[in-house]
Amino acid sequence: MTSIGPWLGVARAPFLALPLTLVASGAAAAAYDGRASWTASILAAIGLVALHAAVNAFNEASDFRTRIDFHTERTPFSGGSGTLPSGALPRRAALAVGWGGTLVGVAIGAWFLTRVGWPIVPIGVAGLFVILAYTDVLARAAVGEVAAGLGLGLLPVVGAALVQDGRIGPAAWAASVPAFWMTFNLLLLNEFPDEVADRAGGRRNLVLVLGRRHAALVYAFAALATPAAIIVSVAVGALPAVALVAVLPSLALAGPLSWAFRRSHEPVPVPALGANVVWNLATNAVLAAALLYAAWQGGR
Repeated sequence: MTSIGPWLGVARAPFLALPLTLVASGAAAAAYDGRASWTASILAAIGLVALHAAVNAFNEASDFRTRIDFHTERTPFSGGSGTLPSGALPRRAALAVGWGGTLVGVAIGAWFLTRVGWPIVPIGVAGLFVILAYTDVLARAAVGEVAAGLGLGLLPVVGAALVQDGRIGPAAWAASVPAFWMTFNLLLLNEFPDEVADRAGGRRNLVLVLGRRHAALVYAFAALATPAAIIVSVAVGALPAVALVAVLPSLALAGPLSWAFRRSHEPVPVPALGANVVWNLATNAVLAAALLYAAWQGGR
């Protein structure tokens, strides 16, 4: 019997912490705005983890078919898991993980439809489109980074707030903006090590369309836009003052930004790739904790 390791490999299990932080951020925003449900939050987390695993598995299957994964310079944060090229699983197994995760996510979405009604439909349809079209359509049309920012950033945060009781408050919208920029950047920086393989495999992403220098400047803009969005949201009252603590994880970007401004012609240092992941997860988690604290203090 095949061990569970290869199955976790095609699902890219180490990266499935991201959906948990997104749901936490959206649910905490809803709590701050006055309503939250443990049941809804847990189900939203299960559904989003399943959908994230699905898009990862579809991506692994596609990159195996197009041979991209045979030419990437694999790092702990980019280049695929290597599961299919190693022969540990057949491609059909990755597709099974993809369709299985999609069905779990759709089933949970259908349950939420009966609970909060039709407002969830646009978010669900948009998210499902990103999952099914990302690898073979969106990532080849120079909009993969935006799609990732929406599908694994903005939409999950507002969706996690919506499923609490059918409303999206100002805190959820405010929390969704940095989530968009961070996931946008999570993908963008990881595309630099795969530049040659992606070009040969027919992808069109910002690194290939804009060139390394300009794509690195886009990365820097999105990185700086993240703490700026939090500060502006506090200034206009969409987020509580304690949410400013969520700016602190952006200090982890010293390495990636130094590379983006000064050495974008060189390979991205692996520590910079790691810092990019830590920044993303920590910002979402700290913002969620700050919103929960504000909710405990009385909310709005």
